[in-house]
Amino acid sequence: MQIAIDTSTDTASLAMVQDSGVIAELTWRCQQNHTTQLLPNLAHLLKQNNLSLEAADCIIVARGPGSYNGLRVGISTAKGLAFSLNIPIIGISTLEAEAYQYALTDLPVCPVFNAGREEIATATYQQKTGQWRQIAEERLTTIEALCAEITDKTVFCGEFVPAIADKLKEKLKSKAIIAPGLRRAAFLAGLGLKRFKVGDYDDAATLQPFYFRGPSISQPKHR
Repeated sequence: MQIAIDTSTDTASLAMVQDSGVIAELTWRCQQNHTTQLLPNLAHLLKQNNLSLEAADCIIVARGPGSYNGLRVGISTAKGLAFSLNIPIIGISTLEAEAYQYALTDLPVCPVFNAGREEIATATYQQKTGQWRQIAEERLTTIEALCAEITDKTVFCGEFVPAIADKLKEKLKSKAIIAPGLRRAAFLAGLGLKRFKVGDYDDAATLQPFYFRGPSISQPKHR
């Protein structure tokens, strides 16, 4: 059994998979309560499905970009489980996990996260001839700059997309397809399983959350 953990944003998700099939999954709006809700929900999901942590042979975790505090909770929990169970850990881009659920459209998929300061975090992925690949790098940009890059019909996804859907439609017309739904750990697990099957693991000691920028913490004023 493999356990997937995603605490990248205000939406958190857990999944347990076995032989590429989903045994159990839970996705919920946790706001900023990752610290108090993640482990109790993991324990609940295991108990509800008569599973034990000892049955896990890999931990798959979303490494960001995303919420500073949320990612720290998810990564530290995943590393703690990997160390205590002596099993491998695999970190997956949150942007890629967001996009992967729309792979079967065969269209370019562009996940969009709000990065603050009028910027967005994004990348572009596409499945062609059965091969899933990244076609534009993870980066910070603006909505206007992103729209200027779009030349083909593209699927836009992510929690922030509903807030900017009108702007995307205004600028891109029929090229913008607004995807519904929340990010789910089952798709994070799907990406992680591809690496797990070929023995492509991360180092639990050095795996770190990925942020485009650090938290917004003001410096104390000197008297």
